[in-house]
Amino acid sequence: MASLDIQVPGGAERILLHSCCAPCSGAIIEYLVQKGYKPVVFYSNSNIYPFDEYEHRLSEVLRYAHEFGLEVVNDSYDHPAWLSCIHGHEDAPERGSRCLECFKFRLLRAAEYASANGFEVLTTTLASSRWKSLEQVDQAGQWACSQVQGVTWWPQNWRKGGLQERRGEIIREQDFYNQTFCGCEFSRR
Repeated sequence: MASLDIQVPGGAERILLHSCCAPCSGAIIEYLVQKGYKPVVFYSNSNIYPFDEYEHRLSEVLRYAHEFGLEVVNDSYDHPAWLSCIHGHEDAPERGSRCLECFKFRLLRAAEYASANGFEVLTTTLASSRWKSLEQVDQAGQWACSQVQGVTWWPQNWRKGGLQERRGEIIREQDFYNQTFCGCEFSRR
């Protein structure tokens, strides 16, 4: 087990875990379950293109979450709305303005779901990827939760306490489809 000592904000029991993909979710799900939590996994990734890539990643998340008996909520796929959200940022580099807008789009959808369904806390697997800016993820999560009632943002750095190493082990153990780009057509460049 990882050596991370988590503190769920407010001691909340209802956690919504936004999931970007199975490789980023694996160690987080395992760790939370080992600590006695049963998060609901919220798959909201309208950034992923094409749609068959989205479905492939979703199937991996479903496969893994079901091993732990966790519920997975599949948010509606709305790539046109996501494109509208990031319009003007298409040429931004990775970790640039496009990524921040993308995180805000997805985490707002998660925060809205959390608020409407009685979840007290929202966190994301985006904070496990070394390819993502933790500052951008935190900024987007804080903003998203400020737009709704009753949901606290949990800015956990899921790379610490051995979870980054465990992430790699789980990817190999599960033989996860481990994509080579974040998901959007602009990241493939």
